[in-house]
Amino acid sequence: MSNNTYVVIMAGGIGSRFWPASRNQTPKQFLDILGTGKSLLQITYERFCNIVSPEKIYFVTNQNYGGLIKEQIPEISEEQILKEPIGRNTAACVSFAAHKIKSIDENAIMVVAPSDHAIFNEKKFTEIIQTAIKNSKDGDKLVTIGVKPHRPETGYGYIQYHHEKSEIKKVKTFTEKPEETLAKKFVESGDFVWNSGMFIWHVDAILSAFESYAPEIYEIFHEAAKSFGGPEESKAIGVAYSQCKSTSIDYAVMEKAKNVYVIPGDFGWSDLGSWSSLHEISQKDKNGNLVDAESILLDVNNCIIKGPKDKLIVVEGLTNYLVAEYGNAILICNKDNERKFREIFSLVKKETGDKYL
Repeated sequence: MSNNTYVVIMAGGIGSRFWPASRNQTPKQFLDILGTGKSLLQITYERFCNIVSPEKIYFVTNQNYGGLIKEQIPEISEEQILKEPIGRNTAACVSFAAHKIKSIDENAIMVVAPSDHAIFNEKKFTEIIQTAIKNSKDGDKLVTIGVKPHRPETGYGYIQYHHEKSEIKKVKTFTEKPEETLAKKFVESGDFVWNSGMFIWHVDAILSAFESYAPEIYEIFHEAAKSFGGPEESKAIGVAYSQCKSTSIDYAVMEKAKNVYVIPGDFGWSDLGSWSSLHEISQKDKNGNLVDAESILLDVNNCIIKGPKDKLIVVEGLTNYLVAEYGNAILICNKDNERKFREIFSLVKKETGDKYL
């Protein structure tokens, strides 16, 4: 374990594409989505305990979820939970964390990762992260982890890289969620990997990149950092977030920087971004159904059936559907239309407020 390596777990999302399981009060990362008896957050935390000591793992989350993190991982300190007053996407999250880690250790290496991904080959994953840490120590590289694609997925971003003999590759381009025809060309070319949303860098490298490519975000948090560790820290963070625009770290920095590198890997990864992705990685019955409910299925194929054990769900004649009952909501829809899930979530909010969210 490196004494200067810190892990930042991003845990502030609301998981709208996993509604009605994921709710405002208990988003996806706090749920046992995989049926292991542990939440995605707990699994992610334990995964990184193989790389750094627990006191060097920090969480960035909405201020409303700080208590949930402490409840699920009671051994961490309150100082390890960085609370955002409002959501401002991943650029603000990373800038906040980078300035905070810099105030703790000026020579820190940061590993930044989402809290809600599934990884099934943890030994291989650990090796890749350690390789990235080693290559970040010189302080002049922004390193990301790419996942070797095994299908033309249109829901992921893609990273094109230069073919080099070294274990770390210079990035050529980023492409966000291409249409299927283009995604097929990417996969066939062998020049692209999926963008996993995981990053490794020296704290000086990312702060320098913010200063160059997103100077307004850099200045906002640089000013706030003057109060870190003091009684005005919370107020300074509130001011920073009220001034900061909402944008992703990819758009703000990674797509613009010239010193971006990727390490391609194949370690059984899913971003668990949708019900369809959960179906893909889960154990299914002989008809391709993921069933977690008391149910009777008649001519049902390639579906997800989720519900409470004290209710019987009878389904007939459906293919590629989600049938899910959680709490006060039932959702029945095509499971493969990812974009539709955001529309459904927005429609429920528009029609009913937060009553069912």
